[in-house]
Amino acid sequence: MLRGFANLNLVADDVPAAIEWYSKVLDQPPYFVRPETGAPEYAEFRFGDDEDELALMSSAYRPSLSEPGGAVMSMHVDDAAASLERLLELGATVQQPLMERGEGWWNATVADPFGNLLGIIQSPHWAAQHARG
Repeated sequence: MLRGFANLNLVADDVPAAIEWYSKVLDQPPYFVRPETGAPEYAEFRFGDDEDELALMSSAYRPSLSEPGGAVMSMHVDDAAASLERLLELGATVQQPLMERGEGWWNATVADPFGNLLGIIQSPHWAAQHARG
């Protein structure tokens, strides 16, 4: 049924500011922006070893629940401490501090400047699966 991560949508009231921030985080501009003219309301980035897709969309289009809900997408990093430091320098705020979970596992959660939660994880299993040979 579920075949894999296809797209992570994050929302922002100020999509141009979110595009600027995530372009710094990902060290690249989005490859897809709509509308093509005028203020952007949606943008997509591809990043990482699997070319995962991260999308930014206007909060005007945000699906919502009547009850609290949500998820934290954790993204693998090679150095959790350095990655957390960089996110904080760019304006993220700590929601869960960096914690060692044992046997090479580290994780933390931040909020981006637009109110989205992002997890970072240093996972030996992910690293082994994606080892460059």
